[in-house]
Amino acid sequence: MSDQLLAWLSLYGVPVLFGILVVTAAGVPFPDTLMLLAVGSFVAQGEMSLWQVLIVGSLGAIVGDQIGYCLGLGAGRRLVRRITNRVGGTETMKRAEAFGERWGGAGIFFSRWLVGPLGPWINVSSGITAYPWPRFLLWDALGEVLWIVLYVMLGRIFNDRVEALADLLGNLTWVLVGVTAATVLGWKVFRHFRTGQAVSIDPGDGLAQPN
Repeated sequence: MSDQLLAWLSLYGVPVLFGILVVTAAGVPFPDTLMLLAVGSFVAQGEMSLWQVLIVGSLGAIVGDQIGYCLGLGAGRRLVRRITNRVGGTETMKRAEAFGERWGGAGIFFSRWLVGPLGPWINVSSGITAYPWPRFLLWDALGEVLWIVLYVMLGRIFNDRVEALADLLGNLTWVLVGVTAATVLGWKVFRHFRTGQAVSIDPGDGLAQPN
């Protein structure tokens, strides 16, 4: 982040935080995770209020997500496709749609804090597919609040090592994605074999036979 932006955060506080999170959640590229760690450092130094940061930051991220959802809902697939064809992101949009179709509400939740780069695209794809807005808002709010609290508190605790922590978390995120995917796959395999081993009792012979 630029020194100018850090100065704005230090000088104007939560209004700048709110505005940045709105535009980044709506899809404008910005190192928002590093910014939250820096904000946590400001909290540790007494320059910003913890509760103001958590509340205003969560609201900013949620509002930005609703903008993306409304864009997809109102503009539809055709207009979004035209935009992505011009500015790029067609393949990412396809991945976001596939991710959302497979995971549903859990996909919205995890894209807020674990698979962050897909977040803005999933907002739009949720609107395009008319995913129920109350459910979208619920999963979105849960994920964004967790993301804000997690990274602000980490920045507050490790306030003297923010950049090193950001690099570590960037690598750790993909490790967590892999572990999560492996866990889900393992659970599905376990359920498959468990179902295959289920037995039923035939009253005629009293023997257990596989289904």
